[in-house]
Amino acid sequence: MSSRKVDDDSGGTFMSAAPTPKEAWKITFLLFLFMVVNFADKIVVGLAAVPIMTDLKLDAEQFGLLGSSFFFLFSISAIIVGFIVNRVDARWVLLVLALIWALAQFPMVGTVGFATLLVCRIILGAGEGPAFSVAVHAIYKWFPDERRTLPTAVLSQGSAFGVILAVPTLNWLIVNYSWHYAFGALGLVGLLWCGVWLLLGREGPLVPSAADAREETRFSYLHLLTTPTFIGCCIATFGAYWALSLGLTWFTAFIVQGLGFTQHAAGLISILPWVFGACIVILTGWLSQRWVTGGMSTRGARGVLGSAPLIVGGLILMMMPYTDSATLRIALLVVGSGLCGAIYVVCPPMLSEFTPVSQRGAVIAIYGAIYTLAGIVAPAAMGSIIQHAGDVVQGYLHGFVINGLVMVGSGLLGLLLLWPNSERARLMRRETPAAGLVHG
Repeated sequence: MSSRKVDDDSGGTFMSAAPTPKEAWKITFLLFLFMVVNFADKIVVGLAAVPIMTDLKLDAEQFGLLGSSFFFLFSISAIIVGFIVNRVDARWVLLVLALIWALAQFPMVGTVGFATLLVCRIILGAGEGPAFSVAVHAIYKWFPDERRTLPTAVLSQGSAFGVILAVPTLNWLIVNYSWHYAFGALGLVGLLWCGVWLLLGREGPLVPSAADAREETRFSYLHLLTTPTFIGCCIATFGAYWALSLGLTWFTAFIVQGLGFTQHAAGLISILPWVFGACIVILTGWLSQRWVTGGMSTRGARGVLGSAPLIVGGLILMMMPYTDSATLRIALLVVGSGLCGAIYVVCPPMLSEFTPVSQRGAVIAIYGAIYTLAGIVAPAAMGSIIQHAGDVVQGYLHGFVINGLVMVGSGLLGLLLLWPNSERARLMRRETPAAGLVHG
């Protein structure tokens, strides 16, 4: 395998072995499947919302707590594992995470109470918290900066395909057997992925050599985490994740309880936001990479491209109370929430533009830990709104309007703060030897 010089947008340069496209995309596909399993695990509680609430006699607030519990340790584990993956090969970290997911599903195969389900979801969330950031870090060891947006988009699509592929199967198990079988099926699929990864997973070659590492400029984490672009990525993606966590927890329940569809029909409808979101993510990845390689600044090709859809999507969600048509409400919810996907594609490449490779795993993990805090707040807030509303339908609609407001605000702040093309120079001006500029 030959060596070549890799230049990135931040001005950094290092020598690395150039991986063949076949090897790089093979790993990307395996990690795409990793995210498929990840999001299938996430969606199962929301998909089985009504049967679980009926069997366990849960009210809306309790089910909202169950949805939020998944995120109780999500951010903490993301930060801890983010620093670990700076020193431990990503391939082994990914294997351990997937094992945790699989094992956390099996207790639900038997008769369980609310407390057991709650604890298992907390453990699952702890295992899934670092997943996307570690997978991104692993993929970036195979692609140089100017070619990272498209593989990031493919990786992100694991979320959509996890739902698209899992929902029909899981919903069939729920309707024809019980929601317990759906959890068991996910545990088996998780173990299967672990076996395949153990055989085929590899560490990427695009990392600095020991000599390069000694020369690599490092920055204090305080300065990296207080750059406008890092703050902007956290805020913008927080708004997007608010919509995603509501979709994972409450979308199917809204279709059944709010719009009157059957569980079978609701399962099929639940696929629609993810299909639309998949199109948005792939289009964003393709456009962004095309624009960057064509010479556009990453401010436009990443920052603006990721933030603007959040604003548009939020405005669309805010229109839901102004129609009585179930079909139109579904369409507004699908399009409004689906537009959020653009921001997930552009933020990790923006952060990698100015973050040294040796610090990248931790920075992307901390970014993930911050924006996923929306997952703690949003499902519980929606449950409380529904519980205290005079009418169930109006409760759902008020919750989605709040979601729209959060998206518009986060998108506007993203437009204001995301300037990745100038962050490296800004960091170099801010850092001094006394403030933490080190080599090696």
